[in-house]
Amino acid sequence: MSIEIKDLSYVYSPGTPYASTALKSVSITINEGDFLGIIGKTGSGKSTFIQHLNALIKLQSGSIKVYDIDLTQKKPDLKKLRGTVGMVMQYPEYQLFDETVEKDVSYGPKNLGLSEEEIKGRVREAITLVGLSYDEIKDRSPFELSGGQKRRVAIAGVIAMRPRVLILDEPTAGLDPRGKKEILTLIKKLKETSSPTVIIISHDMDAVAENCDKVAFFSGGEILAEGAPRDLFYDDDLLARTEMEAPAIVKLTKALENRGVTLDSHPINKQEFVQAVKRWRDE
Repeated sequence: MSIEIKDLSYVYSPGTPYASTALKSVSITINEGDFLGIIGKTGSGKSTFIQHLNALIKLQSGSIKVYDIDLTQKKPDLKKLRGTVGMVMQYPEYQLFDETVEKDVSYGPKNLGLSEEEIKGRVREAITLVGLSYDEIKDRSPFELSGGQKRRVAIAGVIAMRPRVLILDEPTAGLDPRGKKEILTLIKKLKETSSPTVIIISHDMDAVAENCDKVAFFSGGEILAEGAPRDLFYDDDLLARTEMEAPAIVKLTKALENRGVTLDSHPINKQEFVQAVKRWRDE
C-alpha cells in the first residue's frame, strides 16, 4: 500500500454564503505499482482530490496516509511528502520559469537540501529519462523549446525529485495524436524506471483504457465506482450516471454486438480487440 484515504471531505469557503462542497467522504486505497486513472466531469472533485495527496490543499476532514506520512498529524513532514509525491499539473510547460533548462529542473532537488553533485546527477538523469539530450539542452532557455520539449522538461523537474508516486493532471491535454502517444509512452517508462505508482486525471477515455489497470469514477464529489477498466467501461448504467463516454474500443465492440457479432471477451484496448475479432472469425 502506498496511499490510504478514508472519509475525505472538503468544502471551499466553509461558513460563508459561497460554501461549496467539493468532496464527500471519499475513501480509496492506492497500492504501490497501481496505474490509476481518475475520471469524471468537470467539477466532480478530481483536482481537489489529487491536490490533497501532496498537501497543496490542507486536510479538513478525514484521513490521508502516504506511506509513513500521516497528514492528520498536526505538523506532517511536508518536505518528505513532496519528495514522495510528484505532481505534474495541467499544461506543466506554463510552469517553467528559470533561464536555463538545467536551472529549472534543478529547482526541486535544491529544495531537498542535496549536495551540488547529487543535484547535478539527478538533473542529468531526469532530462535523459524524458528522452532529451542533457548536453544539448541543459544550457538552453526553456522558453525557446518546442511545445513537446517544454512539457518533457517540466516533467523532468518533477521526477528529479525521485517521487515514488507520480500524479499527472490531463497529461495529454492540447497535444496532437503523435504527442499524446509520446507522452503516454514516457509515462509508462517512468512508471517502470523511477515512479512505480502513477495517477492520472484524464478526459481521454481511450488513454485511460489503454494504459491504466485501475480507474475511479468521480461524480458530485464522490467515488461512484472503482475497479478494472474492463469492468467499469462496459457498465452502461455507470457511464450514464457519471455522464462519461465509453472508450472507442468499447463502443466498437458494442456496435458489433448490435449487428450480431458477439466477441468472446470484453476487449479494452486495440490489441485485445484484434485478437477477439480473430477468434470470432476463426470459430
